[in-house]
Amino acid sequence: MSGQCRVVVIGAGFGGLAACEALAGADLDIVLVDRHNYNTFQPLLYQVATAGLNPGDIAYPVRAYTGPHPHVRFRQDEVTNVDFSARTVLFKEGPELGYDFLVLAAGAGTTFFGVSGAAEHAKAIYTMEDAIAVRDMALASVERASGHGAGEGDLTVVVVGGGPTGVEMAGAFADLRQMELSTQYRELDSSLSRLVLVEQQDPLLGAFHPKLSAYARRVLERRGVEVRCRESVKEVRPDQVVLGSGEVVACKLVIWAAGVGPCGLTEALSLPKARGRVEVGDDLRVKGFPDVFAIGDMAAARQGGEERALPQLAQPAIQEGRLVGEQIRRLLAGEATAPFRYKDKGIMATIGRRAAVAQLPGGLRLRGTPAWLAWLGLHIVLLTGVRNRTSVLLNWAWRYLSWRKGPRVIAGG
Repeated sequence: MSGQCRVVVIGAGFGGLAACEALAGADLDIVLVDRHNYNTFQPLLYQVATAGLNPGDIAYPVRAYTGPHPHVRFRQDEVTNVDFSARTVLFKEGPELGYDFLVLAAGAGTTFFGVSGAAEHAKAIYTMEDAIAVRDMALASVERASGHGAGEGDLTVVVVGGGPTGVEMAGAFADLRQMELSTQYRELDSSLSRLVLVEQQDPLLGAFHPKLSAYARRVLERRGVEVRCRESVKEVRPDQVVLGSGEVVACKLVIWAAGVGPCGLTEALSLPKARGRVEVGDDLRVKGFPDVFAIGDMAAARQGGEERALPQLAQPAIQEGRLVGEQIRRLLAGEATAPFRYKDKGIMATIGRRAAVAQLPGGLRLRGTPAWLAWLGLHIVLLTGVRNRTSVLLNWAWRYLSWRKGPRVIAGG
């Protein structure tokens, strides 16, 4: 290792990029590592999955970010483990990499809660590959039904999980089914198309105010979604879903939006963990490892004395990444670290065209078109890159103005 202090950041997501940005002006050797050469804007993955946006609209090349920062360089490779005693990162292909400080920001994975057949037959929406796979399955099934006739379950989509991701997926499929079947696929019997949303708890969107949760359910049901709260999934089969109540739903596409779990790297690392996430102190350093930080979905960060870890959302990861940059600067200057204080900026979820819910600080709650416009504006602002912002804005505007004449072909299955 050279004499210059090296900071290795694993993961080019919200937290990893925020940490690099906070450190970019310092005289450090900063290495950003990710197995992909692009950053994915995960909140809009469901729109790729439903063919509302192209994959390139929500992907930003990492090197386009690191290019303007001379102290930040990028390495595309998959991290397999870390030798903490030797301060080295181990990779699947390339040579190991030493570090002085390590920032773990590799995100999370999908958890299927031990449900039989879910890992094999359900599709998660956590990566770009996941979203594209769902899109391709949906397109293929509706085209096949159009050309050869729809059998039982061919046009049925079951969405498991009534959080923001599940509600947004169900709403997007409902909109496309309503708009497309009557115009693009007149030969299909729309009564064969079903959308089922399964949520183990009651109500949907449990983190939101009850009035907003009730509104979301009403909108989905008006748009033809069969909402099953207080219902579990017992088994997922290649062409069926068995619910906890015993009901069997014939379907060809099951979307798993029931929660996230530890990623492979988190499971591989010999670090203290709490509920599958890396345990950190108030300053975001891993307990017992003073030169290692964990942020975002990997970290079990808490707010003050609260027992529950912060939600696995973009804002906690961004704020944690920024603080980690400041913490490393403090440590290099011989100063004490500061505790992390999360600033809650609210939560939002869209339910489809001109329907959304927003819960903002100060008790402000929005629903319907105002919340939908706020949701659109926030996601445009948060997207990385001027090109992506412009492309998404134009795509959304075109879809809104010419929805019934648009090129979208997904229709509920």
